[in-house]
Amino acid sequence: MSKRMFQALAVIICLTSSRFTFGDEPVRRSVTEADSEVKSSKPKRSLEEARREAQVLHTALHSTLQVVHARYYEEDEGLPLPAAMLKDVFAEVEEAHGIRLRWLAVEGQAMNTDHKARDAFEKEAVDALKSGRQDFERSGNGVYRRAGSIVLGNHCLKCHVPDRTKTSDRTAGLIITIPLN
Repeated sequence: MSKRMFQALAVIICLTSSRFTFGDEPVRRSVTEADSEVKSSKPKRSLEEARREAQVLHTALHSTLQVVHARYYEEDEGLPLPAAMLKDVFAEVEEAHGIRLRWLAVEGQAMNTDHKARDAFEKEAVDALKSGRQDFERSGNGVYRRAGSIVLGNHCLKCHVPDRTKTSDRTAGLIITIPLN
């Protein structure tokens, strides 16, 4: 792995592995404290806390994806795509914080069957994001779900839209599911 790619991944992990704080919630001071807290129970949030956390998480992941792809990823190095690498980060975030993250195919081909809409919420989210909305959200059954738009730039379209006639940006999605109180 190139030094630049390693540095970029370190930034991704730092951004997504720390827990966001709200109000008077204490900041974690050590990995040991964080590990013991995670083992005891996954944190739950109010709807407003979940909404805010999802917005920040979406911005951090979307920005990271765009920056790493533009500045650090080079196709001829044989490295996995940044979006594929982020799936490892998704697993870490779910393990540590109980937050599920998943890519959602909106425009273009799904690169993995896992990225296809699975339920009514996700199908509605696809329609909303296709129509130009930046996000789509619902809460119920003890969870908050948010689908936010992810820009598929020209470098993404080679695979996602191989028979394209235009190079204009397309949309994909990121689904964030957060447990509520």
